[in-house]
Amino acid sequence: MKTIGMIGGMSWESSSVYYQLINREVQKRLGGVHSAKTLMYSVDFGEMAQLQSAGRWREAGEELAGICRSLAGGGADFVMLCCNTMHLVFGEMEKSGVKLLHIADPLGAAIRRDGFRTVGLIGTRYTMEEGGVLSDRLAKKFGIEVLTPDADDRATLHRIIYEELTRGDFNDASRAVCTVIMEKLVRRGAQGVILGCTEFPILLKAEHASVPLYDTATLHALSAVDLALA
Repeated sequence: MKTIGMIGGMSWESSSVYYQLINREVQKRLGGVHSAKTLMYSVDFGEMAQLQSAGRWREAGEELAGICRSLAGGGADFVMLCCNTMHLVFGEMEKSGVKLLHIADPLGAAIRRDGFRTVGLIGTRYTMEEGGVLSDRLAKKFGIEVLTPDADDRATLHRIIYEELTRGDFNDASRAVCTVIMEKLVRRGAQGVILGCTEFPILLKAEHASVPLYDTATLHALSAVDLALA
């Protein structure tokens, strides 16, 4: 079994879900009391959020590249970044020379398996407004078109994530708001909706949408298990 390097803390709410998903899947596949070999570096999200809001993406990327090298030095065979938004700096992370598992690749494979060509995306404003996080990669590698909410809805989703979900507040009122926003995307032609923030799958489940939901955290975690056990 390969050792999985995990960069978490963005936020720790979803990082804990990643840890559970990976270990439960390894135990399911190998049986007995098996668990995953992992190393996790959990960042202080308060510091990372400051870099985001200040537009200091290169600095954030260099920091994450250094963490990749630290994890590899500690024995990680590959590294996964347990956050959608920070994949904006994936190019900087690649400069570390460490093998990385991009969050969009298992996502694109799942959407393509379902035969869909147009999907909606909800996430932070960085994820929705900057195509390089998910949209560009899905278009180039998988031929998938990504629809995003309008400016007001993007602002609402961003607020929910940063003011509620990252602080462990998963409430019915915001769930209802997200459901309405997702349905707007469906009316525009989305055949499915990407939960493009790793906290969203804690808030939103299949019954909250009229189309399939693509949980990036779960798809990413299961892909890491595939790679670890290959």
